[in-house]
Amino acid sequence: METYQCINIEQAVALMEDGTVVVDIRDPQSFAAGHIVNASHLSNENLHTFITGADMDQPVIVCCYHGHSSQSAAQLLIGQGFDQVYSLDGGYQLWQANKPEMCSAPEA
Repeated sequence: METYQCINIEQAVALMEDGTVVVDIRDPQSFAAGHIVNASHLSNENLHTFITGADMDQPVIVCCYHGHSSQSAAQLLIGQGFDQVYSLDGGYQLWQANKPEMCSAPEA
């Protein structure tokens, strides 16, 4: 894969069932207020650590607010050598509306 692919919620769920990594690039406060279950927060501060510690062959789904910023972040990961990177269409907003049972509760 030379570029990322945009995927819908159903495709993301199927990939997650196979162990795909989910990263959320929203701001820390939004992430703490709720995110896709088992997602990791990815920011400029921890990007290098994520990249150096990641299995480049394992698929990654990138999530943002509405599905726009995740596209450039997904392309950045492709440029860093990741094999399979996906951008979640509709972002967390659409995910939360359709899969509330797969969202974390706000962190205390």
